[in-house]
Amino acid sequence: MRQSFFYGTVILIIAGGITKVFGFAHRIVLSRIIGAEGMGLYQMVVPLLYFLITLTTFGLPVAIAKQVAETEAANNPRLTRRFLLLALSVAGGISLVICSVLLLFSTWIAGGLFADPRAHIVMLAAIPVIPISSISLVLRGYFQGKQNMIPTAVSQLIEQIVRMALVVVMTISFMSHGVEYATAGAVASIIFGEAAGLLYILWQYRKGSKKTAALLLRKPFLQGVSAHSASLRQLIHVALPVTMSRIIGSIAYVLEPMLVPLALVMAGFTTANATGLYGQFAGMAVPLLTFPTFLTYSLSVSLVPAVAEAAFQNNAPLVHRRIYQSMRITLVIGAPCTVLLTVFAEPLCGLIYGEQFHEVGYLLKQMAPFSVFLFFQAPLAAALQGLDYAQVVFRNTLIGAIVKTAAMFLFTAQPSFGIYGTVIALNIGITLVTLLHFASLIKKIGFTIDVKEFGKIGAAMLAMGYSGSYMAKHWFTDVTVGQLLLACTMASTVLYVVLLVAMKVLGKQDVRRIPWIGEQLSIFFPRR
Repeated sequence: MRQSFFYGTVILIIAGGITKVFGFAHRIVLSRIIGAEGMGLYQMVVPLLYFLITLTTFGLPVAIAKQVAETEAANNPRLTRRFLLLALSVAGGISLVICSVLLLFSTWIAGGLFADPRAHIVMLAAIPVIPISSISLVLRGYFQGKQNMIPTAVSQLIEQIVRMALVVVMTISFMSHGVEYATAGAVASIIFGEAAGLLYILWQYRKGSKKTAALLLRKPFLQGVSAHSASLRQLIHVALPVTMSRIIGSIAYVLEPMLVPLALVMAGFTTANATGLYGQFAGMAVPLLTFPTFLTYSLSVSLVPAVAEAAFQNNAPLVHRRIYQSMRITLVIGAPCTVLLTVFAEPLCGLIYGEQFHEVGYLLKQMAPFSVFLFFQAPLAAALQGLDYAQVVFRNTLIGAIVKTAAMFLFTAQPSFGIYGTVIALNIGITLVTLLHFASLIKKIGFTIDVKEFGKIGAAMLAMGYSGSYMAKHWFTDVTVGQLLLACTMASTVLYVVLLVAMKVLGKQDVRRIPWIGEQLSIFFPRR
């Protein structure tokens, strides 16, 4: 079932929000069971896991979404099936090779990568996730290319629900064997979640195209690749620069848990303290910072096929409109998230993690103002990829990764900075890459934004921040932390929405496009 760009985006935003809540609850439960040390081990392995999934998918989810959007616009279902067959074959073959290498050389790989040898057990538990996730991501890309976001949204929800249902049992079951085995149990719960999501999306595919499914089962891997070399080259043309961008980002992500603890040790911390501090930064503060990015993920998923389709039809005004829509949605929803994370960083972290992790709140408060740049990053990259400028995304990502990684080591190794040097480097990297992406869009297609409208959103954002801070200091001083956060968040958010309506940024036509409830809600909003 094909959906409009806005409708599909909202579906993914809703599903992404629910998924993020489950995912963050997963983190909270996990941190309370295995502590900062266990979270440090978890964060050493998870970046490597995502890096390997990036290798196995080879940029194919984005490539298949773009190519399927174009073949659907050209009404060529045979070519659509061909691209899907090739993408599944490549992802499956690479997964098999990488998993075999990991199993054969696991001791050597773990010893060379991780400062803490206990991470070896956690890495072994993560291996089955790689092929399951790779196949699932390719199939999601196929549905996204058809601009049907429901299979992606539902599979994400199923994945998180299954993971949440199993994480406590699997972690506690292995706790008696040591924190490393408990962490491995937590990683193993990811396997079952990914498998459940894959089974659902396979069922959706079989239900929608039994004929194509039978074709995929009959057609062997080598025959498919050799018979469709031209289509394979088209996929690689898109997938290679996307893969290189993600590899660069993943390499920086993998280097981080090696460089930061080492730099902290050089700054005078013990190994255990360094692991704990890194666990607080990467396992507790950063997940809160990135929590609202389900919005940018949703926009980027919808934007690649939407922009690719418009570009394939040589419809430049539609390309500009869809990119501007995504940036406007990003700022309207991302701005209050930035405000709330900045103003309430310390009480929020105290409520979630407990007062023993008070340092997490300080870390988050330093990063939160820069989250607005983080929210824009994925939609801007998706727009460039949909326009066939994936190589530009790669260049910008490479520059940002080099600057961030170098700054992270140099600043963190200074005793006067310590873990706050890592925070500074992360802020620099986020801001630099986002500005480079935006400058590239201006240069390539002459993209512009309505500065006046964005300025109004910024003014509403500042008013929201001031009101939230004022209420917390003067109105709600005698209530619990939870009550304070709830009251201030609701009141300041209402003020933000009222200001957007008063300044004619948000109106009836915007609300009406919300799936299921938009028509009913729109009666409360004026035209803008």
